[in-house]
Amino acid sequence: MDSIQKTTLGNQGLVVPVIGLGCMGMTKIAGMDIYGQANDAESIATIHRSLELGGNFLDTADLYGPLANERLVAKAIKGNRDKYIIATKFGYEIDDQEQLTWRINGQPDYVKKAVERSLKNLGTDYIDLYYLHRLDPNTPIEDTVGAMADLVKEGKVGYIGLSEVSSATIKKAHQVHPLTAVQTEYSLFERSVEEEGILDTLQELGIGFVAYSPVGRGFLSGDIQKPEDFPENDFRRSIPRFQGEQFHKNIELVNAIKQLAESKGITAPQLAIAWIISKGYIPIPGTKRRKFVEENSAATEVTLTPDELAQLEAIVPLGVSTGDRYDAAGMAMVSL
Repeated sequence: MDSIQKTTLGNQGLVVPVIGLGCMGMTKIAGMDIYGQANDAESIATIHRSLELGGNFLDTADLYGPLANERLVAKAIKGNRDKYIIATKFGYEIDDQEQLTWRINGQPDYVKKAVERSLKNLGTDYIDLYYLHRLDPNTPIEDTVGAMADLVKEGKVGYIGLSEVSSATIKKAHQVHPLTAVQTEYSLFERSVEEEGILDTLQELGIGFVAYSPVGRGFLSGDIQKPEDFPENDFRRSIPRFQGEQFHKNIELVNAIKQLAESKGITAPQLAIAWIISKGYIPIPGTKRRKFVEENSAATEVTLTPDELAQLEAIVPLGVSTGDRYDAAGMAMVSL
């Protein structure tokens, strides 16, 4: 059953469903659980269920695992590669022992090394959309994107994108080779791309926008009511947004959003996803369970009236402080 509407992402020709599937939580990162423990069989079943619903746009990265996530995706898509649109990312340097160094490497020789590794791990000879995961402050973006453009010419990559970058970086990169997409965290809780004018830049240049963590890293589900509700080895415990007094302020906002969703007969995550789709952006909510991929996919059928949109934005107005989305080290790698 192919029920999810399709749209173009940017103006370079890539057609995707209006919602993608974020695969990050299907594996650990450097030994840490992402949104609780994962189960490979259920994760693969979730990817298959997403495809049945028309959701064939998968988002992964070599960082996730590291490398284990791409290998899991490879198992899920085996024999059906042409039915999926695969987006993956590079940039966090992984050494030859498959250890994550946490350094960012955008040097041309590393771009070529990273893509060959991802192609092998994904069990494919092409990647539909290839992102630079974070900006390398020591390598001119023109050099990194020049190397990515070579991959397009070689047929190893269909389209290219960047993640968590400023308008200035986007403009420089786009002159070297047209960008198809920019990916940044974006949700009712995280709207810095609006405040920084990045969405305006993308619109001007005809570049698509992909919103990761559209459900506020699961916070908008309403299942987390106190900081202790996060599983013990869950990386969200390190995020300032989910700590101390800020946590309790944010819970009040979550409860107000939940109330609005219930009055419409939908869940708060569905409302949050529908809000992003209504703006013309592509959300990629992450899940590793079929139940939630079904719920998220159903959000594509939700229509929000201008009045409902106004009510929602009044709960979390642009500029309201919801706390930092990463710890200090993580924020230093965000280049807005």
